[in-house]
This record gives sequence, structure tokens and C-alpha cells, in this order.
Amino acid sequence: MTFLKRLFLILINQDKNSLGAGNPFAELSDEVLVKKIVAKNDTLLFGVLYDRYAKMVYNKCYGFARSQDEAEDLTQDVFLLLFIKLASFQGRSKFSTWLYSFTYNFCVNYVNRNKQRKMSDKSIPMDDAEYKLADEVPDESIYEMKAHKLDRALNLVSAEDKSILLLKYQDGASIKELSNLFEIGESAVKMRLKRAKAKLLETYNTLGDGK
Repeated sequence: MTFLKRLFLILINQDKNSLGAGNPFAELSDEVLVKKIVAKNDTLLFGVLYDRYAKMVYNKCYGFARSQDEAEDLTQDVFLLLFIKLASFQGRSKFSTWLYSFTYNFCVNYVNRNKQRKMSDKSIPMDDAEYKLADEVPDESIYEMKAHKLDRALNLVSAEDKSILLLKYQDGASIKELSNLFEIGESAVKMRLKRAKAKLLETYNTLGDGK
């Protein structure tokens, strides 16, 4: 862990300890908390936000990591960048959904910077023409997939596809929320989802049933 990350965590933990048992900020909504943090770059209040979402962020990072230690490092990197970028939250979606997307975008960039990982990507290439000819994959096909096999397939598709699929089908983000999060039009979101589902289904069908 870098010196900057260690210092950042020390500041957060020191501030959290100063709150004591009766934390007066625990009942604040995410949105109010974010506004207060941004107004004064308040590490004390950011510690409250950290406690709320550290587990969620870690779980998302773990899906991209090769080890628990790497997932923990990624989690700290996400929160360090989050503290710097928190003012970019515009409130156009729930903060939890925005943070989910923020975390996934960070992890996608992390994976894409690692050339060795990109080379090991086993996703099946499909060009635009194939997508245009393919029928729409119904949502029911996603929900009916076997859990362990679906998890394997998700780890084989690109990080970008995995991100939008989990936001839509695990976290229940709407098309409008996804449009705001990815800063693209709703029709572009629908096309990206269609392509991601097609990739996932084809990858899923190439896998055996063994765990």
C-alpha cells in the first residue's frame, strides 16, 4: 500500500474514532452526506460513507481481482479516487447506483491497463453484423441460467459487458439510470445491453455444466 493510501486511511479512522458511539451523522441520507463532504472535503464524514459502502465496493473489486489482497488494494484505490471525484456526483441516480458504476469503471480501467489480463480474456469475438442479425436475448434467458455456470460466463466476457449486465440484472438499474451513469443515450444503452447479453449467452452455451 502506498504512503498516500496509508495516510488517507489513518485520517479516516482517526476522524471516525472521534465520533464515538453516538454518531450524529449515521442517519443522514447518502445525498446529504455527499453534499456535506464535498462542501468542506470532510474526511470525518467521508469515513461514515466509507463504512456504509466498503463491503459493497470490496465485493465488486473482488470480482476483478486475482486475490483477496489485490481486492483490498483496489477497494482502497476506489475510495481514494472517490474522495477526489465525489463532487462529480450530480444526483441523477441513487448514490449507491452511481458508486457501483464508479467502482466498475475503475476496475475496468485497471484490468484494461494490464496487458497480460487482456490477452487472457477468453470472450468470444462477435462483430457488429452478427449482433444486428441476432435475435434479442430475452431477459428470462438470463434469469434462468445456472448460477455457477453464469458466474463462470460473466468472468469470461469483457469487463465492460460484465459491468452493464450486473448493473441491470443484479442491481436493477433502469435504462434511464444507465444512460445517466454511462453518459450515453437510452438507445445506445439498449444496444449495449443487447450486445452484452448476446456475448454472455454465447459464452454460457460454450461451457460445460461442471463447476
